[in-house]
Amino acid sequence: MNFDLKKFLPIIVGVLAVILVMNMCSSYNNAVSLDEGVKKAWSQVENQYQRRADLIPNLVNTVKGYADFEKETLTAVIEARSKATSVTVDPTNMTEESLRNFDQAQQGLGGALSRLLVAVERYPDLKANQNFMDLQKQLEGTENRIATERKNFNESVNSYNSSIRRFPTNLYAGMFGFMPKPYFQSAAGSDKAPEVKF
Repeated sequence: MNFDLKKFLPIIVGVLAVILVMNMCSSYNNAVSLDEGVKKAWSQVENQYQRRADLIPNLVNTVKGYADFEKETLTAVIEARSKATSVTVDPTNMTEESLRNFDQAQQGLGGALSRLLVAVERYPDLKANQNFMDLQKQLEGTENRIATERKNFNESVNSYNSSIRRFPTNLYAGMFGFMPKPYFQSAAGSDKAPEVKF
């Protein structure tokens, strides 16, 4: 019996083409899932920052009730909140610069909030106010949630970036528009939540 390679060559090429297409489809679908995971994780980061921003008006209104409280401190918090909520990041087109701008705005808000909380120390009646104490607890919890969600985001980015750099996905990733995403890298010292103890 004589083996005729020419006879089986189209079948072999066809099988290899099917394997290649199946691998490409699998790689593409995996990259899409991981990309969506990054978007979802970023949305959770934004949700926690929004939660903090939503607590601030209540905190400011509670503090405003104390007539001799420093007005410029309250103004600084309100302005920092406005700036922080105006800076957004498009999760489909993240860059290190956009994340850095977002973080700087959030750091500005955190700094203004910290100054407000330090100023509260001079007002024992305000520190004893139940509404203020409840808001303080909520802020403390929110700062912890922010740290957790930033960590989850970076883990999602790591999974995504690792996937699109692995062979054979790396052969198709750029062709399908899957580019590496930046990690959330906070400024030095921002790994510690602002202190909100009274």
